[in-house]
Formats: sequence, C-alpha cells, structure tokens
Amino acid sequence: MDRSQKEELVASLHQTFAETNLVIVTQQSGMTVAEVSDLRRKMRDAGASYKVTKNRLTRLALEGTKFEALKELFTGPTAVAVSADPVAAAKVCVSFAKGNEKLIIVGGAMGETKLDAQAIQALATLPSLDQLRGKLIGVLQAPATKVAGVVQAPAAQLARVFSAYGSQGEAA
Repeated sequence: MDRSQKEELVASLHQTFAETNLVIVTQQSGMTVAEVSDLRRKMRDAGASYKVTKNRLTRLALEGTKFEALKELFTGPTAVAVSADPVAAAKVCVSFAKGNEKLIIVGGAMGETKLDAQAIQALATLPSLDQLRGKLIGVLQAPATKVAGVVQAPAAQLARVFSAYGSQGEAA
C-alpha cells in the first residue's frame, strides 16, 4: 500500500467516523475468511459495517472525531464495527461473539461516551430503533383505538336492545 492509498483510507475512515453514532472495537485473532465474511454479511443485514483496519491508520483517522478517545484500544489484530443505529452493530457483535470465541469485544463509543465490553453487551439488549418506533406508534394509536371503541359501544348496545325487542315481538 503506497502513501496515496493510505491517505485515501485514512480519509475514508475519518468520514465514516464522522457520520456514525456507534463504534465498536474488536479483536479477531484466528478467525477464518469464512467467519469474517459471515460477520460482515450479518452486519450489512443489520445496517452496520465491519472492517479490519491497520491500527496506525485508524488512530490517524480518529483524530478530530468524537471517537478520538478510542485510540488506546487499537493494539493487536483489531477491527471496527460501525453503525448509524446505536444498537445494530452492538447486537450483531455480541451475538456473533457468543457463538465464536475468536471475536473479542474490546470496547467502543457511542457518540462521545466511551463504552467498555460490558456496556456494549448491555447496549445489545436494548430494542433497535425500528422496534422503538413500532412501540411508539402503538402507544400513539392506542388512545385513538380506545376512543373509537367507546364511541361505538352505545350504538352497539342500542342495536342489541332493538334486536332483543325484535326477537320478543316475533316470539309473541
């Protein structure tokens, strides 16, 4: 890799760090190409990305971003998982690490808040952004549904009373 390629990689990583909300630093020594490809596919499906990076270049890319405090985590065979959704990358990393002991979550950051491995595991248990949106819509629609049920109830009761009188009249 020549100097211009390194500069492009640093610029690309810097832009990625500027646009993302969550960065997770992992160590993945001994993972096969198939395992890394599987992890990348799962990340893509969740709306996140996973990239093996050079530590020195990544430290340069972190300068001037909100994730600058993560520089010390980049030692050994590291990779970064990033996502705009604050939960997506954490969910995939934690679930993949449970099934593969070669992937170790070192730490990360959400915005300017630095997270350790336990905090990332706790973050993975939270509902995703889409699930939260669904719950919020359900809460907003519930009162309207209840109001419609209350408004319709007297009419339904009145219809049952007429029906009862009608059946009494036919029986007589």
